[in-house]
Amino acid sequence: MSRTDSTPEHFVAPVETTTVRVDAVNVDAKRSNLWLDAWRDLRRRPIFWISAAFVLLVVVVSLWPSLFTNVAPNNGCQLSDSNGGPEPGHPLGFTRQGCDVYSRIIWGTRTSLVVGLLATAIGTIIGVIMGAFAGFYGGWLDSFLSRVGDIFFTIPYIIAAIVVMSVMPVRNEIVLAFAIGGFAWASTARIMRAEVLRVKQADFVMGAEAVGMSRFRTLLVHVLPNAMAPVIVVATLALGGAIVAESVLSFLGVGLGGSTMSWGNDISQAQTSIRTAPMALFWPSLALTLTVLAFITLGELLRDAVDPKARAQR
Repeated sequence: MSRTDSTPEHFVAPVETTTVRVDAVNVDAKRSNLWLDAWRDLRRRPIFWISAAFVLLVVVVSLWPSLFTNVAPNNGCQLSDSNGGPEPGHPLGFTRQGCDVYSRIIWGTRTSLVVGLLATAIGTIIGVIMGAFAGFYGGWLDSFLSRVGDIFFTIPYIIAAIVVMSVMPVRNEIVLAFAIGGFAWASTARIMRAEVLRVKQADFVMGAEAVGMSRFRTLLVHVLPNAMAPVIVVATLALGGAIVAESVLSFLGVGLGGSTMSWGNDISQAQTSIRTAPMALFWPSLALTLTVLAFITLGELLRDAVDPKARAQR
């Protein structure tokens, strides 16, 4: 039988397609995370760049002090220059012992920063370990570690460091850092415990345990990396406090030895001449104030940047 319809039996009508234009998606938006959001917020704030620039300057001065002065801080001290004012080559004057104030500030930056960094690192490491184990394993371990943390939280770490340094036969940067950081970890442990309790309820943590990953490895691989953001912020703030603690202990005479160059020692030695040579006390105090202010400001800005609620309120 012949077909009068010329359309083939298995003919399928073409479907008209419409090309839909998809706007390009910003790569940063697709890969957004906590630190990217924080960076976008920080880079728009001028105070962040000022604080970061000053912190970078302090680090560079501590690493390469000879780039900023060619005057030896202790050698060349002349009693004839005692409490002298500024003169060519000595812009900030002289100490009571006739040493150059500017040179001692430059070379003392390394001591103050090293003690602050070591003390902060020690306190952060202890706090992270205590808080992570307490929050992740819970039970009797959480109760025990929490009570230990409460004990250390009630002890002012400055007073504890004074007692420790008073009985130590050797006083150097490492001993002083352990005396400060060893008693300043309780607040970090509390924050770490709270973050671990929050993160361990996430689906990816439960999935890791479901596939047979050990609890300790789950803590290291999945929980800790996602709970460190608040701890980093607290460590930045604590660094300024540790630098102040070093200066306070040196000022009280229980910190580093008198021959060690640090801002605290310079402030302590200059207090006896505050009436006759106040600028010898003013300059190291200004260096200490600006450095601590820069670290604390940087920590405050970082805390606001990683907090979504704080960003939403601005």
